[in-house]
Amino acid sequence: MALFLLIASIVVLICVLLNTVSHKLGMPMLITFIALGILFGSDGILKISFNNFALAEQICSFALIIIIFYGGFGTKWSEAKPVAAKSLLLSSVGVVITAGLTGLFCHFVLHFDLLESLLIGAVISSTDAASVFSILRSKRLNLKDRTASMLEVESGSNDPCAYMLTIILLSIMGGKATVGGVSYLIFAQLVYGAVFGFVIAYIAFYFVKKFKFATNGFDAAFLLAIAVAAYAIPSVLGGNGYLSAYIAGIILGNKPLKNKKSLVNFFDGLTGLMQILIFFLLGLLAFPSHIPEILLPSIAIALFLTLVARPVAVFAILAPTKCKFSQELLVSWTGLRGAASIVFAIMVMISDVYIETDIFHIIFCIVLMSIAIQGTLLPFFAKKLNLLDENANVLKTFSDYSDEIPVQFIKLVVGEEHPWIDSYVKDVSLPPETLLVLVLRNKERIIPDGNTAIRKGDVIVLSAPEFHDDTDISITELIIDANSDWQGTAICEIDHNFNGIIIMVKRGGKVIIPNGQTVLQENDVLVFFESV
Repeated sequence: MALFLLIASIVVLICVLLNTVSHKLGMPMLITFIALGILFGSDGILKISFNNFALAEQICSFALIIIIFYGGFGTKWSEAKPVAAKSLLLSSVGVVITAGLTGLFCHFVLHFDLLESLLIGAVISSTDAASVFSILRSKRLNLKDRTASMLEVESGSNDPCAYMLTIILLSIMGGKATVGGVSYLIFAQLVYGAVFGFVIAYIAFYFVKKFKFATNGFDAAFLLAIAVAAYAIPSVLGGNGYLSAYIAGIILGNKPLKNKKSLVNFFDGLTGLMQILIFFLLGLLAFPSHIPEILLPSIAIALFLTLVARPVAVFAILAPTKCKFSQELLVSWTGLRGAASIVFAIMVMISDVYIETDIFHIIFCIVLMSIAIQGTLLPFFAKKLNLLDENANVLKTFSDYSDEIPVQFIKLVVGEEHPWIDSYVKDVSLPPETLLVLVLRNKERIIPDGNTAIRKGDVIVLSAPEFHDDTDISITELIIDANSDWQGTAICEIDHNFNGIIIMVKRGGKVIIPNGQTVLQENDVLVFFESV
């Protein structure tokens, strides 16, 4: 057990360190994660034998839930709404066209069995949101004509359709499908998935709005549980859990949640870890010694998918909408395959359907080539097609962009001798770049204007620019005991060699914001910071 944990920790540490390089390379480091899996696997250096596809499927399915939920959570609906219809057509009709054309190519050109060919097309038909987002973010590639938002919604929402096609084909191949059964399956997948996604999201938002968590960080744990529940509840009833998780993510990501910045940081790190997990397991499950047998067919499928199937689907959908030819070309190219295809391939491996073709290693090769070639060349093609917008920030197309307005809030209590009592807001002298934004009076919330009068007992909320600096600041607590030299001393009389400032005094359950005349008493708790 200890050896397993040691290996796991080493793998995660290596992956996290390598992931920091991805921003400089302009491509997700997913290839490196796969390579590490291969090195640790049966054909690698450490010879770790791992062929438990059932366990891998459970782990990867959980990881995909988080990735899809956060894909929705990061979708800024105000930016995506104008292109939502195009994106949803690409993620549904486009997936069906791509899967169908790829399946026909595998059957008539490569002479695979027809149903197995269509199954390959279904598994590989969706694009990878995580890879697309990573490239756009790392290189700050803002694309003209809302192309970034179109790609964001399409890649985030097409996994449920690919999943539905995959399970329909597995049902047909297993001899369990009837016309009525398939019709109900499609109905259940779409309706249950959509309805539960909306219902669960709004219940969660209402709960978060009304409930106060006892401990910081529990809101992130709560949303994580909601993401899993959004998948699990419709799945039990035959609905599309991935669709439900995505819809729940969109709704919650576009609501005014408390502590949203910390939630973004939490899910950003967790999603990165889930990507590492999926691609490492892909490498661990793969046998490079099997690659030569399926390499040529895999290259042929990858080329057909990239140069024919995907462009045909994109042009068929976008051409009637009068999109620019250059935009259609870029959307066609930005069809990276990734995490979802891996999970669906593993799902095929654990099904009770007999598969003659080595689908897993074919998908392995296609994903590897897609990330390496399409991912690397995406910035180049965007520039050549003159679709880069140098005057905008692509991060603003995501609802998890949290650094746009770096503002912090300050609370002041208007006590009995406060100089602002009975003053009007317009007469109060505030520091530069500071604004009085709220007055709390008993249970009343007042949005002030210049003629708002300040009363005794009011709680004033000020806004000011947030502090960002590389200076290392240490916040420390100090208790004044009976032997302290500072007991009975006014703050202005403290030794000037003290390189810090007292920002708070906690005295008998009260909080005092001190000034120079504040006299320190025994058992006071001083909160101060100093530059180190």
